[in-house]
Amino acid sequence: MGAKVDLKKAEKAYFTAAKNDFAEQEFRAFNYLMVDGQGSPGDSPEYQAALQALYPLAYATKFLSKQTLGCDYVVPPLEGLWWADDMSAFIEQGRRGEWKWTLMLMLPDWVEPSHVEKARAKKPQHDLSRVRFASLEEGLCLSKLHHGAFADEAPVLRQLHNELIPQGPYAFNGHHHEIYLSDPRRTPPEKLRTILRQPVARIP
Repeated sequence: MGAKVDLKKAEKAYFTAAKNDFAEQEFRAFNYLMVDGQGSPGDSPEYQAALQALYPLAYATKFLSKQTLGCDYVVPPLEGLWWADDMSAFIEQGRRGEWKWTLMLMLPDWVEPSHVEKARAKKPQHDLSRVRFASLEEGLCLSKLHHGAFADEAPVLRQLHNELIPQGPYAFNGHHHEIYLSDPRRTPPEKLRTILRQPVARIP
């Protein structure tokens, strides 16, 4: 059995971003475990239920990979895609109940859908029916590393939506994407590190 793979190191460019301003990055397709939902993050029952389904399957898949494929890896940081039917709800405070989201955890390239299904079968005590295997290729993105509380992201996102993308010139080409490099259960809000990423297309 080889050394345990840390996806944060193996895919370093994916898990890093510019510190000061949004900068262009290009990404290939990756595979994920995904759960879809709607509602305020962190405190809504649906959000909590999504996490309670996502992580058991992620770790069951990891252990199956180690035991049957001889390939161990570190479960990477939580990620989320975020949007709303009225996107102004996403960049304004007080309308979090309107947010729609997809929570996800990256999988190594060698993990296939059949492996996930075998891992799912090993957890009959959990309702894992909402979790799906899916691929996502975002291509060109604007990314920035945000330091601070999640609530402090709103001004940054307003600037991105109202100034940077229209002046780019860019067009939106996918859902807002966040990668949570810090564990909010153990990290003070002011020290949280979150990658903010927006898929875009260049306008000729």
